[in-house]
Amino acid sequence: MPTELPNIAAVLTAALQRVPRDQQPLLIAFAERLAADRYRGWAERVEDENTKRELEACARREEEIAALIESLYSSAKSAQQKLLAAHPDLLEVNEKLFAPLELEQQFALQAQGERLGALTWRAFAQHATDERTREIFLRCAPLEEASADFLESIARK
Repeated sequence: MPTELPNIAAVLTAALQRVPRDQQPLLIAFAERLAADRYRGWAERVEDENTKRELEACARREEEIAALIESLYSSAKSAQQKLLAAHPDLLEVNEKLFAPLELEQQFALQAQGERLGALTWRAFAQHATDERTREIFLRCAPLEEASADFLESIARK
């Protein structure tokens, strides 16, 4: 079992830098959907019913974030497919980061990712060129933080 968590900020920054700035939110939206799947997988692994419900709520928040961001693009799915076709290794990042970790470490790493996500959406909001886009980015940040709060609460138990 690894004793140190991967540097999720470095890994995600490197992935984003390979994508044009205007397409970065779309790539993150795809990652949000991957995170929703991860949350659902965790929910199937835990026995505590409250924890299951909370993990499923986290999954729904991830999907809400993805849907909000995808609503900013006229052909989001097509653009995401093109991004992934051009960078197929981006799908492996998810697997490589989480697979070698114990469940509690996965929760801790995901919490870090959620905090980073909130910061990222706020940064995108600062550079948004229209009010609707800015508001959507800002709506995503507290959703990320709610999931981080829950994951961190597990670690405190």
